Amino acid sequence: MFPAENLRDWRTEKVIDPDGNKIGELEAVYVDTATDQPAFATVKVGMIGRHKLAFVPLDGATVLPNAVRVRYDKKLIGDAPTIDLDGELAATDEPALFAHYKLPYQAGTAGERRLARR
Repeated sequence: MFPAENLRDWRTEKVIDPDGNKIGELEAVYVDTATDQPAFATVKVGMIGRHKLAFVPLDGATVLPNAVRVRYDKKLIGDAPTIDLDGELAATDEPALFAHYKLPYQAGTAGERRLARR
């Protein structure tokens, strides 16, 4: 995996699925609060005037010359939990986000949230 600070350099670059289909533009990186490693990205999706931010895991993602390729299909990402462009992922919504991608979820030992935006 690549450091979160490198991913920030890709903000507004396109995000593509394994088949090369454009999903949207990289908007932000969320790190795992336990490891401080990149865990999810938000991708700007939708039609003009109705954009949302969809979450996609960064495990297995690769940086190409003009895009970030994620290992999840465009349809699965399109069905993922979203937030408004100026929204924030609620701590109570984190388990559903992980479940959508069939990823294990565990809050911090004191119940703190698992994801933090960078």
